[in-house]
Formats: sequence, C-alpha cells, structure tokens
Amino acid sequence: MAVETTRFDVLDYLKTPEDRFAYIEAAFEDGDPSLIAHALGDVARSIGMSAVAKEAGVTREALYKALSERGDPKLSTLIGVAKALGIKLSISQAEGGAEPKAA
Repeated sequence: MAVETTRFDVLDYLKTPEDRFAYIEAAFEDGDPSLIAHALGDVARSIGMSAVAKEAGVTREALYKALSERGDPKLSTLIGVAKALGIKLSISQAEGGAEPKAA
C-alpha cells in the first residue's frame, strides 16, 4: 500500500501579515544568512515579487537573485525589502554578548 503525500508549499501558509512576520522572525532567530534570504524571498513571492521589487527600488530579476539560496543581498536591498514587506529591522544585544577584545 503506497503512502499518499501532497506537495508542501510554504506560500499556502503565508496568507496574513502576522504569518509572514512570524516566518521571517523565525529565520532571523536561526541566524543563517541563506535561510533569512530564502524566507524573505518566500514572503516576497507570497505578496508579489514585482510589487515588492518596485517598492524596494530594485528590479524583479535583481530581487530574485538577491533572495535566492545563493543570494547575498546588499544592506540597501535588505532594508528596502524589509520596508516593502512592512517590517522593521532592529538589533539587540545577544545573551552573553561582549565586545571583542582588541588585538
């Protein structure tokens, strides 16, 4: 007896701003840059890549490339995408975070 499966598509679960924010937040908590870029790409696709690219001030093609698994978006692109997605980037000190010692 064969097991029936259905194809998982994360876009089916990114319907509300709250869903999209939680997804991006989890990626940032993980801290893996490629995961963060991929999550931002998923959310941008859930909204509409062309609209997000226009709001972020980049071409759709450049946005696809920057937010791909191998992408490495510039800080200006990251800030523009965050604004287009309706999120705000902020920083906080990591637990046990200390300044690096001077050499």
